[in-house]
Amino acid sequence: MKTISDIYKEYKIMPNLQMHMLRVAAVASMICDNFTEPLLKEDIITAALLHDMGNIIKFRLDYFPKFLEPEGLEYWQRVKDEYAEKYGNDEHIATIKIAQELRVSSSILELIKALSFFGAPKVALGDNFGDKIVEYCDSRVTPFGVVTLEERLTDLRTRYAHRGVDTHERRAYQDAVRQMEEQIFSKCKIKLEDITDESVAPIVAELKNFVIK
Repeated sequence: MKTISDIYKEYKIMPNLQMHMLRVAAVASMICDNFTEPLLKEDIITAALLHDMGNIIKFRLDYFPKFLEPEGLEYWQRVKDEYAEKYGNDEHIATIKIAQELRVSSSILELIKALSFFGAPKVALGDNFGDKIVEYCDSRVTPFGVVTLEERLTDLRTRYAHRGVDTHERRAYQDAVRQMEEQIFSKCKIKLEDITDESVAPIVAELKNFVIK
């Protein structure tokens, strides 16, 4: 069994991507600890810690130059090329393949598979709060930290503006995660504004030693 820090090092995960997944998992941990119904907390946290493992495949490496230091652009481009050669050009499929390599349980794998831009409306309509929590928590974290849902949606619109104007799919995703926020906090003992970059920081530190079983 390895800690998530060991796995991130083994898979050459960029430091900013490590922090993103750690923050998503920390938000999930806060929600799980304050949820009024039973949840498979360990599975949810594991899925959150692994949910973007293949994302370097889609990164525009020049978008945030400071995230490339100290290794530099050439190093991370080689890592990106290695990922594409081994796992293909779809970052979500790559993430699933990595999770399978790590031999996670089928329930964790299903949580990772459910995390999808196009699948978010289905998750919102369903009754699986594990799926909802992983999807929603990912929607609370920008490359720079934990923010409100609306701030995150604004961040996504800005960063993906190059992909074109507003679309039906984008609006459906936004509506879905707003629904998930209402659904989750209707069963939570904390308020959505209780989740901040500062409040999750101690959990992030603890999760660096989380063991992936």
